[in-house]
Amino acid sequence: MAAHSRGTSPVPPDVRPRLTVLSGPSGVGKSTVVAHLRTVHPEIWLSVSATTRKPRPGERDGVQYHFVDDDVFDKLIANGELLEWAEFAGNRYGTPRQAVADHLAQGVPVLLEIDLQGARLVRQSMPEARLVFLAPPSWDELVRRLTGRGTESPEVIERRLTVARTELAAESEFDTTLVNTSVEDVARELLALMVDS
Repeated sequence: MAAHSRGTSPVPPDVRPRLTVLSGPSGVGKSTVVAHLRTVHPEIWLSVSATTRKPRPGERDGVQYHFVDDDVFDKLIANGELLEWAEFAGNRYGTPRQAVADHLAQGVPVLLEIDLQGARLVRQSMPEARLVFLAPPSWDELVRRLTGRGTESPEVIERRLTVARTELAAESEFDTTLVNTSVEDVARELLALMVDS
């Protein structure tokens, strides 16, 4: 295997960036892969979701999320300003369409890390987006990651495993599957997909 340079390499000027959506089951390591990719390639823009959730300590508006109230979120939906949105635990989350379009128009590769439902909605509103499924090396490994914290009740763990089975079953809906055996390798493969026109 070739040595991997830790320096940043700019996107070649003749490549047209596209929206790349990374999805996969809970516990597979999506956030870890994205964090590594952006450390090595900060030129990649990670879409920042809007949410009606209140900021947690240390979170800043426009960095982790765009924090908005319910009225503003309703307007975003009504005006077609969200690529996708969903509700989790009483709060709504969505991807602002204009920021994605602006970065793509500027030639900046855009990465979106969302759940299966969100990925399906992006496919409807931006069919040209590339959907990438991040899969675990095995079911046993995913179970280990989901149960490894030891802080959740058996009922919560069982619910998470049921959802993970559903998410894994949707793999065929995606354009490409990457298996998360190594964060560095997956990040490199994901970058190659993002800048491959």
